[in-house]
Amino acid sequence: MPFQRRSTGATKPYWAVPWLAQLSERNPLTMSRWVLLWMTVGAAGGLFAALYWNVLELLTHALEVFTGPVLLFIMPLAGLLIGLVIYWLGNPGEIAVIVDNIHFQGGRLDMRRNPAMILSSLLSIASGGSAGPEAPLVQVTGSVGTWLGDRWQLQGENLRTMSLVGMASGFTALFGAPLGGAMFALEILHHQHVAEYYEAVLPAIVASCASYIVFAGITHLGLAPTWEFPQYNLDQIDDFALAILYGAIGAAAGWLLITIFRLCDQFFARFGGPIYVRTTIAGLGLGAIATLFPLTRFFGHHELSVVITTEFTATALLALACAKMAAISITVTGGWRGGFIIPIFFTGTCIGKAIALLVPGVNPVLAMICTMAGMNAAVTRTPVSTTILLAKLTGVSTLTPVLFASLIGFFLAPKVPLIASQLKTNREELAHP
Repeated sequence: MPFQRRSTGATKPYWAVPWLAQLSERNPLTMSRWVLLWMTVGAAGGLFAALYWNVLELLTHALEVFTGPVLLFIMPLAGLLIGLVIYWLGNPGEIAVIVDNIHFQGGRLDMRRNPAMILSSLLSIASGGSAGPEAPLVQVTGSVGTWLGDRWQLQGENLRTMSLVGMASGFTALFGAPLGGAMFALEILHHQHVAEYYEAVLPAIVASCASYIVFAGITHLGLAPTWEFPQYNLDQIDDFALAILYGAIGAAAGWLLITIFRLCDQFFARFGGPIYVRTTIAGLGLGAIATLFPLTRFFGHHELSVVITTEFTATALLALACAKMAAISITVTGGWRGGFIIPIFFTGTCIGKAIALLVPGVNPVLAMICTMAGMNAAVTRTPVSTTILLAKLTGVSTLTPVLFASLIGFFLAPKVPLIASQLKTNREELAHP
């Protein structure tokens, strides 16, 4: 990666000191000063993620005691508080804003959005919104990368890379998968290309490893699979055909989620006035759904394990999947803050397990994981990282059928993505003005 320093009167970075520069040039190893920078950003991201996770766990334990009809009061109240935070501190944006800034703002992520994002997302997730911590983690850790890049006087692609490195460290801390988290941070930026900012691949992986060590060392999470699926072994060629079928079903579920999402967005667009009006109404809707379907409350990190281990009818699972899709859509379009990756995995698990119940002889593990993969790839456009992440999260070692399902979900996704800012990148504009 070529080093570019701003031509200002600012103090030179430490590696611009002549004797340090000479020492760096004589270094016989592939390892360079850049590796230390990437590791620094990753470690900072892992530290923040660990602190955020511990606070989130405390708040969640305090609020999860409320169940049943009382949620019709608790959830709107939480929505009001979320809206007031955003109203007073400013709108922190969502993943679409992050994608847009990476493409068109020189890769800059603004740290001034962080207080609103941290507070509103903690309230949203802990009170039971169907959105996970990946969006706030990525926003904050990515902006830390930008801030450190500015301190080190980087510019151009070097600065963008530091923001991507920070984003990767945030994804990795949540998922506990350095390679998958790094790839997800790069894939989520596009709707067709796997990783257009290819120069950031190695930096993102290095930072993700540093983030993983720091986060796991503090929280002791991510060392084992998140969900205890029964082990699956590939022993017949027919499983590939089934994986493709499950991927197509997952893609269809992704289409349904996107449709519900856009309908909810149109509904909430009718409400003018301050943001807390929208968030309060969203809280009422989420409270109603959670009263009828308790497993739709929260983002699914623990609830997914309940789906795996509990006996349900196929009808109950499909109803739960539809309710979860409605809850995801209301959460995000209603102004609550958080991401939808793990909620999508929860929905795909419900659908896959329902398929296994409806079709005797079907391997339920293959059905669940491949449906999860197809649905997530269709919605987020991340076929490669989805495969890697699911291998880590589920502990299933046979990747190939999951990859088939992810690719099918990706190729059967709607042409217009849910994250509209994935559609066009700055590099495409330069190539096709």
